Amino acid sequence: PKSLRLQDYFDAMQKEMCSNVDTFLKPEDGTEESLTSVDSALFRHYQINLIVDNTDLHGAPVVYENLPTHQSLLGCVENMAMMGALVTDFSLIKGGAVHRANGGYLILDVDQLLMQPFAWQGLKRALQAKEIRFDTLERMYSLVATVSLEPEPIPLDLKVILLGDRHLYYQLYELDPEFAELFKVVADFEEQMTRNNDNHMLYARLLATTVQQEGLLHLNRDAVSCVIEHGARAVEDAHKFSLHQGDMTDLLRESSYWARKQGENLVTRQHVRLALKSRTQRVDRIRTQLYNYIESSITRISVTDKQIGQVNALSVMTIGGFSFAQPSRLTANCRYGDGDIIDIEREADLGGDIHSKGVMIMSGYLGSTYAKDKPLSMSASLVFEQSYGEVDGDSATLAELCVLLSAIAEVPLKQSLAITGSMNQHGAIQAIGGVNEKIEGFFDVCKRINFTGEQGVIIPQSNIQNLMLNQDVIDAVAEGEFQIHAVETVDQALALLTDMVVGEISSDGQYPDGSFNALIAQRIQQWADIHKHEKEVHTEHDDA
Repeated sequence: PKSLRLQDYFDAMQKEMCSNVDTFLKPEDGTEESLTSVDSALFRHYQINLIVDNTDLHGAPVVYENLPTHQSLLGCVENMAMMGALVTDFSLIKGGAVHRANGGYLILDVDQLLMQPFAWQGLKRALQAKEIRFDTLERMYSLVATVSLEPEPIPLDLKVILLGDRHLYYQLYELDPEFAELFKVVADFEEQMTRNNDNHMLYARLLATTVQQEGLLHLNRDAVSCVIEHGARAVEDAHKFSLHQGDMTDLLRESSYWARKQGENLVTRQHVRLALKSRTQRVDRIRTQLYNYIESSITRISVTDKQIGQVNALSVMTIGGFSFAQPSRLTANCRYGDGDIIDIEREADLGGDIHSKGVMIMSGYLGSTYAKDKPLSMSASLVFEQSYGEVDGDSATLAELCVLLSAIAEVPLKQSLAITGSMNQHGAIQAIGGVNEKIEGFFDVCKRINFTGEQGVIIPQSNIQNLMLNQDVIDAVAEGEFQIHAVETVDQALALLTDMVVGEISSDGQYPDGSFNALIAQRIQQWADIHKHEKEVHTEHDDA
């Protein structure tokens, strides 16, 4: 053999066998059972325990361990019950995945690795020491008081590849100081790809390969296009599409099933849509229940007429990976006061931190725009009506501002328009998430209650690139029965909701007569005059 230590072992074995040649001779007076027992014990003494066999291996070993326990990774010394006691010998030494991958690569799922007791610490110990020790957990933690073997440590030359979510990497990097020393190379793979002709062709080839591997029906051109559109909707970006192969493969399987059920030889766009519709039907029980409440007026939502201090806001609920919109009635009341805007959701401990931040941003815009040189002598309250769960996120900030300004100016807002969007303190509208679900949700509610062809949704201009809507919404927009308005400023949203000229402030600090902002300025000035009068009365009273 090439190994000198192995050659020394064979030489020592040969020398011992020669010294004990009498042991190999069978006694003439021995029974057959005793001779068999002697032979078994004798040859067991000279037996070789081959822990790893790389006879058929070509190149460096690559091992994937799907259940990385301490024993399956680092091996163990097993015990055997004999005469009521646990005994062991060298033949019971068992190797693990680290032994099989030594000299090559070991691939592990980091989530599974961290779930197994002592596996992560044991792997780090081996990598740091660059050797594999057969340290059983029972001996390490003194759980069993038995005499065991202590095999020599095996030199370790190994590359370990951890697969997992990027959030786990960030957590390990922050919480485990040894992690960055042992795992120096990180590869953060992108989950989406830009949509262009070249990438569409590459993705079509991937679809064809998956179809062949899974034994599915092939897709025609429209079906491939529909799968790509679904991938774009999954990442909420019309210019990119998802690379999540598991979801894509499941969609291909379901589409192929519907094509076979209808006796077709090719999967068409209709079959892909049918598969997506079936997916939704299997998980939309709660959405259907909520929309039934709206249709039966248990949950009050108005999609026609105008109301002062009331607007339709849109939120997104996600249950088990299924996301849908829930239209909510957002109302506001205002009165003379000391400048407090009460967020009832926050006061009731139902408002999240981001939602509270949005209300504060809206308050800052209100004060800087309409009461820059005078006190904002008003109090107001905002609430999502018939909302009994936690409200979070800043996507309702624009709706909250519009409904508050409506209450101040006493100007009604169109209930046929729902609104969503965040904003900054200067009145610029910012993008939000779930724009497709929000538009489709309000559209479905309108179809259930009273679809007049005048309804629509106001969204941020920056969310146009995220639009990947269902075909029924696209058809309704194309026929002029449903509108999608993209806005960049608060004034644009107010103009749509009120059908009034909002009005810009002039150099002398005045708004045009009859404009929406002029009505707000007049109401705020009335409160400021009351505040000034009360202050003068208190001053006179103190002087007296």
